Amino acid sequence: MSENNGSHHIVSPATYLIIILTLMALTGITVWAAFIDLQQFNIVVALAIATGKATLVVLFFMHAKYSPRRTQLVIIAGIFWLAILLFMTMSDYISRVDYRGLRSPLTQVSTRKTHQLS
Repeated sequence: MSENNGSHHIVSPATYLIIILTLMALTGITVWAAFIDLQQFNIVVALAIATGKATLVVLFFMHAKYSPRRTQLVIIAGIFWLAILLFMTMSDYISRVDYRGLRSPLTQVSTRKTHQLS
């Protein structure tokens, strides 16, 4: 006996085609952005593109867009937990003192620039 009480959303193949083409375009943009010198913003651009690609994969290929509210709550809680961990990691990274006595890695970047200008 087949019991199917839940309704399942059927995604059209055209939607999947659009999503995969978008993912491929974003991958191309990521490669293109890797060859452009954006100074310290290279990682910001790469992570923004990766976040967009991950969002598309979770929403459409993992069907989170059409899932029940409880599943969406679990996904949002996981993202919130990841944000807490990244915040704690970055606050630890910024507060470090390296072996030369420099206060943080951000100080190293500004120190190198002042030495190059001299």
